[in-house]
Amino acid sequence: MNILFRNSRRKLSQGILFWREVGAGIPIVFLHSAWNDGSEWVSIMELLADHVHCFALDLLGFGESTNPNIHHSIDLQVECLADFLEALKLEKVYLVGNSLGGWIAASYAVKYPEKIYGLILLSPEGVAAPGQEQYWEKRRRLFNCPPWIIKFLRLVIPLIKLIGWSEKITNDLELRKTLLDYPTASHLLFNRKKTEIEAEFLEKDLPDIKVPCLILQGGEDAAIAISRSNTYAGLIPNIKLHNIAYEESNLPESCPDIVVEAIWDFISISYY
Repeated sequence: MNILFRNSRRKLSQGILFWREVGAGIPIVFLHSAWNDGSEWVSIMELLADHVHCFALDLLGFGESTNPNIHHSIDLQVECLADFLEALKLEKVYLVGNSLGGWIAASYAVKYPEKIYGLILLSPEGVAAPGQEQYWEKRRRLFNCPPWIIKFLRLVIPLIKLIGWSEKITNDLELRKTLLDYPTASHLLFNRKKTEIEAEFLEKDLPDIKVPCLILQGGEDAAIAISRSNTYAGLIPNIKLHNIAYEESNLPESCPDIVVEAIWDFISISYY
């Protein structure tokens, strides 16, 4: 599909924000997942461009947006989003957030309810789930592991094969690379003080979200992700939970047609 995207940058008080833009009409702002940037929405935007005005941000500290030397938080991301919408004179929008982007989108909806038409969340972060502390503790250890230990593990992989641990070590090394490639995501999700992270969790605030809301959740995703989506669905009053059978994580890239159909159906009901 030959769609012409417009790439732009804007200096905000928090830093320079980069975004992709296409289409015209109803404004939809897309917020990406933890281990990605705004490009994860390109297929979705191409399919929606004839009907709506799409904006896909690189969140502050991700992709082509600047990574200022400041203490990152969810609230900082929310204020950066608020400044972005004000700078572009977007008075009211739909917010679509995936994973970490879902946490930021829902937090924005809590703080600025008058600024959004509706909320679409894909496997959102931002609430507690069984097993979550152990899940993030492993990633915290990998992220902060001294480089000399990593170098040693790479050297001994041929020997580790003899006891059947090579696949596990290799997978952990690949996971560590991803974590290091996205330091802002690692900081926001698990590498801050536990009390600070939990203070930004949304369980107490979700019942205050009154705008229409849609949750999209892969039916074969990790149990932690499914638990979080169920928590959102149980606490937001005006919400629909759509489980997408046989899909795991990364819904914008694994099943864009299904996501686009769900987004368009949601907008058709809530806007018109």
